[in-house]
Amino acid sequence: MDLRKYLNDLRNEGILKFIDEELNINYEIPYVITRFDKGPTLEFTNVREFKGVHVVGNVVNTRDKVYRALNVRSDIEFYKRLLWAEEVAPSYKPGETNDAVYEPLPDVDLTKIPIPRYFELEPGPCLTSAVVIGMDVREGILNASIHRLTVIGPDKFVIRLVPRHLYRIYMRNKEVGKDTPITISWGLHPAILVAAASSPPFGVFELNMANALLDGSLKVKVLDNGVPAPAYAEVVMEGYISARETAREGPCMDILGTYDEVREQPVVRITRVYVRRDSPLIAHALVAGYSEHKILMGIYREVKIWQLVNNVVPEVKAVRLTDGGCGWLHAVIAIRKQSDGDPKNAIMAAFVAHPSLKHVVVVDDDINIDDPSEVEWAIATRFRADEDLVLIKYARGSTLDPVAIDPVQGITTKVGIDATRPLNSDVSRFRKGVIPASIDLSRIRLR
Repeated sequence: MDLRKYLNDLRNEGILKFIDEELNINYEIPYVITRFDKGPTLEFTNVREFKGVHVVGNVVNTRDKVYRALNVRSDIEFYKRLLWAEEVAPSYKPGETNDAVYEPLPDVDLTKIPIPRYFELEPGPCLTSAVVIGMDVREGILNASIHRLTVIGPDKFVIRLVPRHLYRIYMRNKEVGKDTPITISWGLHPAILVAAASSPPFGVFELNMANALLDGSLKVKVLDNGVPAPAYAEVVMEGYISARETAREGPCMDILGTYDEVREQPVVRITRVYVRRDSPLIAHALVAGYSEHKILMGIYREVKIWQLVNNVVPEVKAVRLTDGGCGWLHAVIAIRKQSDGDPKNAIMAAFVAHPSLKHVVVVDDDINIDDPSEVEWAIATRFRADEDLVLIKYARGSTLDPVAIDPVQGITTKVGIDATRPLNSDVSRFRKGVIPASIDLSRIRLR
């Protein structure tokens, strides 16, 4: 299972569209991708600077595309499958093979790789959809995650390392004076991207999760530095995160649609580049702050919110990290409550499950949480601030929040809203109006 098979399936279903006009990989292709943000997957066949290369965008820019890729049909089925993959990951180690679809280039020159440039203030071309696999040199612990990688030389990136698992491996290696061996894989099946965007416990290898999601079909190739890479990638790079060398990283666009701050971050030195043998090479352009970024970054957090809220509320219908909340800071949770205290328990569980959350709205299961107007209607008709507001001051939130009290630690104020109807109330006062008629509107003509 690779990116090409997935794209072919989308093409057969009519939700992948080709763009044959000649466009620049810098700015022009990303701009067009954003204009079709929630629409079809796009494949650009005429890239001005890179003949023999196609660029794809909006690969998993909708929940439906993720569910198609993983062969699930509903929110609950997806939640359960991802949690199952996390649980059984130790038993799903991918098989190793030397029969990968890529071969090494004679030299390393990142300027010859079709890496897009996205936003005007960013310092250079940036990889935003590649999976970095790092290894703890003492214990052999592996981690796969998605990181921003900005080109700063013909054989160098600067990598944004947030304090999570790859950062932990990097620091453990640095303590013994060792560089961190890594592979960078680009152009992958969505199951690998979803797994790499997850945060299982430290030591659970995300490629094992991906292999479970792919029913055991994932194969990897172990490169010369001892780190594996998926055998069916478009581009694979082998290298090391330097234990000593750093560079200024940023300003780069982040999920909030604002520029992240400039920081000193580790430098990655690339020692070998592999590219797919069969033309055209397919480059995956993911535009930061738009739907594909929000889906990949947030969908695992929705699963964890669902899991924890299920521990305190009898029935949770669905969870959404909302578009308006940048797919990260705001959640809406639909429940079927059995106690008027259930929504507040759900709010507290959600903040535990996803510490970056800033606002949570809990609604009844008759509300379509994918419709912001329905959610706002529930707030307007079922919420009363003196009884239904949860205010938590000086709590840890997201370091990305521009109005955080302490942006270094992400200290902020959190708000929960119980927008559910009281159980002991007259139900008729809270029921949405329905007109008892069904008419085929295609027969109606306006003149």
